Amino acid sequence: MSVISSDAVRASSSAGPEGASRALQLLIVDDDATQRALIAVAAKQAGHVVTAVGGRDQAMEAIRSKRFDCITLDLMLGDGDGTEVLKTIADCRFAGSVIVISGMDASRRSAARSYAKSLAIDLQSLPKPVDLSALRICLANIGKTALGLPTVHSWGGVAAESVVAKHRS
Repeated sequence: MSVISSDAVRASSSAGPEGASRALQLLIVDDDATQRALIAVAAKQAGHVVTAVGGRDQAMEAIRSKRFDCITLDLMLGDGDGTEVLKTIADCRFAGSVIVISGMDASRRSAARSYAKSLAIDLQSLPKPVDLSALRICLANIGKTALGLPTVHSWGGVAAESVVAKHRS
């Protein structure tokens, strides 16, 4: 298990309420070292504290021993199925968000969302290779929700409300 932490404060956090957010405690679960590193670097650059693990057993141990705000989870792990990690997440009464980042097809990611919903887990999904912009938007929204602020970004339009307002005037 490696821990990558960042002391850097995001520039957006000093931009007032619109840019307010907080650093997340993020667990990255992916057996692909390259994907794990990409997600970790993107999260670290956004000011989050990252713990990265490469398999199911390490993930379940980390979830049982430490508090996280968010978990990114690959569904196809070298030592087991990511849905087993979802079960551990539910058993530990994890209250954060889960972002499935998987190379599985959309129907399998959808099935994982349905399974997570049955376990009362808040789950989003992104396909591999991961779009780092989409991941950063997901993490920013989770950070805003944790502060009780409305989410500003949306995936699809990928526009902040203030940017849209400027273009309309």
